[in-house]
Amino acid sequence: MHPDRRDDPLPICENTTMEKKTARLRRAKSTRLHIRELGVPRLSVLRTGQHLYAQVFTADGSRVIAAASTTQAELREGLKSGKNLEAAAKVGRAIAEKAKAAGVEKVAFDRSGYRYHGRIKALADAAREAGLQF
Repeated sequence: MHPDRRDDPLPICENTTMEKKTARLRRAKSTRLHIRELGVPRLSVLRTGQHLYAQVFTADGSRVIAAASTTQAELREGLKSGKNLEAAAKVGRAIAEKAKAAGVEKVAFDRSGYRYHGRIKALADAAREAGLQF
């Protein structure tokens, strides 16, 4: 128990928001190091409470080849929200089309430490269906 609350029957939760973010970034760093060793372009995903962002970086990570997000007007059309599975699938299709137009067919998927579930999975599946290989 917390030393200031010895009479409190419930312990204070140790897993704070910052600790969760730090753990996610640690996982992401490990994944990115592995992807850099592969020497292929990287499809990186960022998830916020309201939006979803996807970028394709060069193999060395120095330049963005293609980008798509739910903040873009052409992707917002017909969407009720930028944070649901439908929006994630739309971003996945858009990033695949833009990457293929830039000459990128094969990428490594960088989920940025997020679980492969929900919006992240929907984006990845839509990108694969649109012809991006990973």
